Amino acid sequence: MLTDMSTSRPGTSALTGTTAPDAAAPARRSHDDAPDTAELFVRLAELDDGPERDAVRDELVTAWLPMAHRIAGRFRDRGESVEDLRQVAALGLVKAIDRFDPSRGAFESYAVPTITGEVKRHFRDRMWALRVPRRVQELRNRVRVARRDLTQNPGSPEPTVADIAAHTGLTEEEVSAGMEALESFSTLSLDAELSTGDDGYSLADTLGAPDTSYDVVVDREAAKEGLRRLPERERAILYMRFFEDMTQSRIADRLGISQMHVSRLISRSCARVRDEVLGSRRPGSDPR
Repeated sequence: MLTDMSTSRPGTSALTGTTAPDAAAPARRSHDDAPDTAELFVRLAELDDGPERDAVRDELVTAWLPMAHRIAGRFRDRGESVEDLRQVAALGLVKAIDRFDPSRGAFESYAVPTITGEVKRHFRDRMWALRVPRRVQELRNRVRVARRDLTQNPGSPEPTVADIAAHTGLTEEEVSAGMEALESFSTLSLDAELSTGDDGYSLADTLGAPDTSYDVVVDREAAKEGLRRLPERERAILYMRFFEDMTQSRIADRLGISQMHVSRLISRSCARVRDEVLGSRRPGSDPR
């Protein structure tokens, strides 16, 4: 268990507990996972790329890794495993070590926001079940903070869209988008029950299925031009065959031709229209 050393007595080292002269006393650290690695950082800054620098860098990562794990622990129980959070925090630690300038102050002051920001980016970019634009995620955060501010007093009513818009300076449309995003961090299973009664049904039961009638409409529209270009007798034969459901024999008797000739005309007409629909013949060209 981590120990908060911020209450150490003046002149007492937060790491060793020994008393030293006030002028030489090291700055007290807020946690016991903040080692004194100032000399290592100075050495790291002086070294060129190579095995020696890599070894110093690894030593710094090992020394500060407990702090990274502690920061990761702040985000537990938010839908991500602790091990994955520790991996993300460790990545943030490595970035902090690589970018830190020892002349700018204490490493802990630089590393904590760097690691915390890395973990927050992980939640922002990776934890949404459905990819949401960053602008909408930012609206979500602003709306969430505004709702918290407006309801912090006991008995405060639930703020309206107009209240949140006035508080944040956003438009009501932007507030609505942010409020929708608040409920969209995770998705609902298609097998989720939407009714608890005897006639219960799932979300999947409410979804439509492909309608083959649309394909028929598309096919008819595509064939119209080709049918218009057919000779009148061939159009009449196709109408009698496919719309009046007449047999080839009855069509032959009505037109005074042989059944074989009717069959050839139907096959030729259908092939001509199909070729034009598929683009194998130029529109307006002689189909013969």
